[in-house]
Amino acid sequence: MASDFYDILEVGRGASAEELKKAYRKRARELHPDANPGDATAENKFKELSRAYEVLSDPQQRAQYDRFGEAGLGGAGGGGDPFSGGGLGDIFEAFFGGNSPFGGGGNGFGGRGQTAGPPRGQDLEVIADLTFEQAVFGGTVPVTLRTALRCDDCSGSGAGSGTKPVTCSDCDGAGQVRRVRQSLLGQMVSASPCQRCSGIGQVVSTPCTACKGDGRIVENATYQIDVPGGVDTGATLRLNGRGAVGPRGGAAGDLYVHIRVAAHATLQRDEYDLIAVQNLGIATATLGTTVNIETLDGTEEVTIPHGTQHGQEFVLRGRGVTHLNSGGKRRGDLRIIVQIEIPTKLTDEEDALLRKFAALRGETVKDQEKGLKSKLKSAFS
Repeated sequence: MASDFYDILEVGRGASAEELKKAYRKRARELHPDANPGDATAENKFKELSRAYEVLSDPQQRAQYDRFGEAGLGGAGGGGDPFSGGGLGDIFEAFFGGNSPFGGGGNGFGGRGQTAGPPRGQDLEVIADLTFEQAVFGGTVPVTLRTALRCDDCSGSGAGSGTKPVTCSDCDGAGQVRRVRQSLLGQMVSASPCQRCSGIGQVVSTPCTACKGDGRIVENATYQIDVPGGVDTGATLRLNGRGAVGPRGGAAGDLYVHIRVAAHATLQRDEYDLIAVQNLGIATATLGTTVNIETLDGTEEVTIPHGTQHGQEFVLRGRGVTHLNSGGKRRGDLRIIVQIEIPTKLTDEEDALLRKFAALRGETVKDQEKGLKSKLKSAFS
């Protein structure tokens, strides 16, 4: 398994934002769950890919990742410098459970120390299925997932009716137990989570019967997700605080919504442009015509001039995909690509007319092949 975000996206470290985007789209199509049904390995790689692109597409997070690696993304404030903020105190906090080895009560370097309280809930993931039109214009879509919700019977406290949590007597509400010992350097203070209250600082003597003292219950929940116009398959939306709630009143985690867009019957997408293929016969392309094009905004009449060539494009401005973060004010174009159909079977009359046309233009064509009846007639005549 590749651990480097650049390796996951299969780009160099100097890749531009556009190169990252193209690489992500290419890999997302290959690894998407729809393209690999039942393949757990592909699904995990798709999640890795989404995480890698989320970081590298953000200039600030990318700078931190380039400097410190993935460890640099977990600092205070979400992706800060791991050596900023609390300074040396944070380093000792990691080794001594929130306490400096140079003093009794607290962090000698101004570190924060571990605070008591219920832990944060888990982050969750879900796939949102969008119609082609919803992806182009944006909209609200429902997603249903199984998650931990606050218990209404106890309001998330975990305590039974008529009771409430009480301060833990083992840690006096601190959530951790400290131990002091003497050394050549003086007092050494270490701390570990209180086993009696699991670091929360409070205990429940009479648990709630509905949630068994956990403060939450697991149920199916449906959320209405506001999707911005311009998203595409492989995009991920992060909704803060919409994940599972933590036990005993803990904060909720985040919800990551992976976008999956259905195909359109006649239109294809190319970044923010839409592509429509218009089939024309030889005569129509040569002499010109008027065609009705079905756009996402309704039917529009397009004039095809005489002498139109195979592969020629006609553009309808502003009939494409909404640009992300444009407030719906900017859209791509609809490109109509002409495809000239060459007939494979001709009637005798059509064949004769085409031969006459070729002769008038001085073009050399293959001699007409005789049918089976003509061959038999010639053989017996």
